[in-house]
Amino acid sequence: MKSKIALFIFLALGNMVFGQHWETDFSKAKEIASIDNKPIILVFQGSDWCAPCIKLDREIWNTDEFKSYAQEHFVMLKADFPKRKKNALDEKQQKQNNQLAEIYNKNGYFPYVVVLDKSGKVLGSEGYKKISPKAYIKILESFKS
Repeated sequence: MKSKIALFIFLALGNMVFGQHWETDFSKAKEIASIDNKPIILVFQGSDWCAPCIKLDREIWNTDEFKSYAQEHFVMLKADFPKRKKNALDEKQQKQNNQLAEIYNKNGYFPYVVVLDKSGKVLGSEGYKKISPKAYIKILESFKS
C-alpha cells in the first residue's frame, strides 16, 4: 500500500514539474506575461485534423525538455481550431480564437507559432520544423532580441 501511495505522489509531482500549462484566454496570458515579464507563445493549431500541428505537439511541446524550459521562459497560449464536432470548442472560446486569428494569423497557417511581447506585439513567428526541441527553443528565443 505504501508503495502505491509513493508512486501516486511521484507521478503527481512529476506532472506538476513537467506539466505544460496552456492558457486559452488571451487577456489572462497577457496578464501573466506582464507579471512574470515573459513573452507569450501563441500557437494556432488544428488539434484533430492538422498533421504538422500534431507533430509539433508531439515532437516539441510535449517533450520534457521544452516543457521544462517553457515553464521558466514563456507563457503558452493555445488557439485551437478543431473540425470534429466531438472536439468543438464552446462558443465563447471559438469566438476568442477567431479574433486572435484575425489579428495574428490572417493567412490561416497551421500550425502557426507567434511570439508576442507581454503587451501582444508580434516579435516573430514560425511554423512546424522537423528539428530538436533545443533547436526550436533557440528559434523562439531569437525573436526576443
